[in-house]
Amino acid sequence: MSATLQNPEAAAPALDPIILRAEGMRKVYPGTVALDDVNFQVHRGKVNVLVGENGAGKSTLMKILAGVEQPSAGRIVMDGKEIRYDSPRDALANGIGIVYQEMNLFPNLSVAENLFANREKLKHPGWIDHAHQEARATELMHRLNQDIAPRTLVRELKVGQQQIVEIAKSLVEDASILIMDEPTAALSKSEVEVLFGIIAELKAKGVSIIYISHRMDELMRIGDYITVLRDGRLIDQSPMDRIDLRWIVKTMIGTDTDKVFKGGAHTIGEPVLEVKNLRLPSETGRLTLDGISFQLRKGEVLGLFGLMGAGRTEVLETIMGLHPNASGEVLLEGRSLAGADIQRRIKRGIALVPEDRQREGIVQTLTVADNITLSGLWRIVSRRFHIARKAELSSVRRMIADLTIKTPRPDTPITSLSGGNQQKVIIGKNLLTRPKVLLLDEPTRGIDVGAKGEVFDIVNALAADGIGILFVSSELMEIRAISDRIIVLSRGTISGEFQREQATEENLVAASAKTHL
Repeated sequence: MSATLQNPEAAAPALDPIILRAEGMRKVYPGTVALDDVNFQVHRGKVNVLVGENGAGKSTLMKILAGVEQPSAGRIVMDGKEIRYDSPRDALANGIGIVYQEMNLFPNLSVAENLFANREKLKHPGWIDHAHQEARATELMHRLNQDIAPRTLVRELKVGQQQIVEIAKSLVEDASILIMDEPTAALSKSEVEVLFGIIAELKAKGVSIIYISHRMDELMRIGDYITVLRDGRLIDQSPMDRIDLRWIVKTMIGTDTDKVFKGGAHTIGEPVLEVKNLRLPSETGRLTLDGISFQLRKGEVLGLFGLMGAGRTEVLETIMGLHPNASGEVLLEGRSLAGADIQRRIKRGIALVPEDRQREGIVQTLTVADNITLSGLWRIVSRRFHIARKAELSSVRRMIADLTIKTPRPDTPITSLSGGNQQKVIIGKNLLTRPKVLLLDEPTRGIDVGAKGEVFDIVNALAADGIGILFVSSELMEIRAISDRIIVLSRGTISGEFQREQATEENLVAASAKTHL
C-alpha cells in the first residue's frame, strides 16, 4: 500500500484543502460487495479524477455521494462536519450535484423546462415563472458558448447539444461539488473544449469537480488528483503531476498500456470490400460524403480517423445501406450491392456495430441470449419457420465463451451487464451472421481500459480468421495500435492515407485538420 493511502493528507499541498471525505464506504447488494471500506477525498477547487474498470465501484460511490443510494456502512464528512441525506434533492441542498453518463432529459419539453424540471420557479403557487426560467436558460447557454434557444425542444437537438443541456442542469444551482460521469462521451472536439473551459471557470470559483472518464488523455490534461478503484476497493491515489498514463493503466488493471493496446501481425489477403466514389448529400445541400473511394482486404484492419463531423459514421452507414439517397458503388467480393437493402447486405456478409450502444446496439428489454441471436435468427430457423431452440442456445453459449462475455446466465437481462460486456454482446450478435466485413464504429467508447484490451483481442482474432474490419475511432492511441492502414477523413473527403509505420500522431492530426485551417 502506498504512502498516500496510509496518510491521505500527506500528498495534499496546504493550498488544496479537502472539502469532502467519504470514510469507510461499504455497499452490499444481495450476493455482491460493491464497495469494501473505501476512503475517498475531494480537494476544494480541483478536478478529482476517479478511475477504475467497469464494476470497480465508481458509479456506486458516486450514487452514494449524490444521494441516489444509501451506504451499508461509512460516513460522509463535508467541511469537517458529518452530513446525512436521503435523496438527490438533499445532496443538492448540501451543494453536491451530478451529471450522469446516460442523459436524463425529457425530449418533448423545451431546454428551459428541462433545466428546471422538478425545481420550477413560481410566480405564485401553481404558476410557473417561464420568463425567469428562459432567461436563466439563455444565460447558461451563453456561458456554455451554445446558441440554443431556451424554447427549443430537446428532441430537436443533436446528441452533443443534449449533453450540453445535461451539464447545464447541474449549473442551475450553485453546487460546490460537481460530479461528472463520462461528460464528454457524446461531445465533439469543439464541445469538449467548451466543457474544459467551463471546468476551469468553475475551479477558479472554488467548485470541486469529481471527474469520471475512460479517456486517458482527458484525465492527464485536466486532472489534479486521481483515485483508483478496483473490485470495490481503493487501490491508490495521487496528485496527477506525480504519475503518468502507464501508472494509471497498471494501477487499474495490473498491466501496462503496451499489453492492452496491441495490434496483431495480420495476414492480409485479397480485396473483400471496394467502395467507389461514395457521395451523400445533407439536408443543407452540402455533401456529407464527397467522392470516398477505398479498398478493404481480407484479414486487414483498416482504421478510419477524423474529427467529429468528418463523415466516419456516415461511411459505415452508407456501406450498410442506411442512406438510400447516397450515390456511388459498394462491392463485396467483386459483386455490387446496388439495390440491396440492409437485411440483404447482412445476409451477403456485412455487419455493423453502431456507435450508440444503448439506442442502436441492444434491445434493453431483452436478455443477453435474445440480443445475441437478434440479427442471426435466420440462421437458426427450422424448415417450418420455428426457432431451433437447441441450436439457438448452443450458438449463444459458444459466443459467450468465445468472447468471454461475463454474464451469470444466457437469460440474464442485458442491462445488468457492464458496458464492456454489452459491447461484446453486440459484437457477438453481428458475428452470428457470419460476416465477411465487420464495421466497428467507436467500439471502445465508454468502456474501461481492460474491456478495451479485450475488444482489441477480439478484433485481432477476427482479422486472423480473414474477416475484413473497418475500425472507426477518435482515440489516436487506439487506432494507431490496432490498424494495419489508416484513412483520414476531413469534411467528407479523404485527406490522408497511411500505412501503420507512417501513422504518427502528427501525420494523423495534420491530415484531419487539412480543410479546417
